[in-house]
Amino acid sequence: MPLKIVLVAATSSEADTLKKVPGIQVTSGTYLYEGNVITPVVTGVGSVATAWAMTKFISSGSEADLAINIGIAGSFRDDIPVGEVVVPVSDCFADAGIGTATGFLTLAEAGLVDPDAFPFKSGKLVSENRFVSAAVRLLRPVNAITVNTSTGSQDNIKKISERYHNDIETMEGAAFFYVCSREEIPFLALRAVSNRVEPRNRDKWNIPLALENLSEKLGELLLSFE
Repeated sequence: MPLKIVLVAATSSEADTLKKVPGIQVTSGTYLYEGNVITPVVTGVGSVATAWAMTKFISSGSEADLAINIGIAGSFRDDIPVGEVVVPVSDCFADAGIGTATGFLTLAEAGLVDPDAFPFKSGKLVSENRFVSAAVRLLRPVNAITVNTSTGSQDNIKKISERYHNDIETMEGAAFFYVCSREEIPFLALRAVSNRVEPRNRDKWNIPLALENLSEKLGELLLSFE
């Protein structure tokens, strides 16, 4: 059965990877692929922009059988190299918390929220549905974190890795997970690694490769949906 899909991306360059999928057709601001109708939503960078743009889309009366978040990401692991496309199956707001004299506390650790209150499970947002199951048959599943400030110091990298045991980081993923969970919209995310998370060095980034591979894997994924 054809699907109504909303494709959520932070930037136009990320959203434009859809245009490069072989066989994609454009009509009246939407895209057609294998009978599916795909509407792109460019949110702007960051969690607040993502939450606002998605809420506006939903409140306009637009319907979606599936929401897909696409974009680039930083990898915390040597075995997830630049260019690989992965599927985040969990995410969290990694820097939402309390700073204390002895270190950082998450909102749950500080007693301000219940880590298992919907839509959270042990403080994380989880993506589980038939579309995710199809995606992880094609691509590596990973655990993600979402931050307001991209990690760029060795000290922060060590602290975040020890706390969350995460594989990648983005600046929008958890907001996307949160809104879709609240609105009961089936969702999945695809992220292409553009850089290693390390002391900031843009010379080692490869955004063109990440976006090229993202387009290729997005096409493969769309074909896998029944």
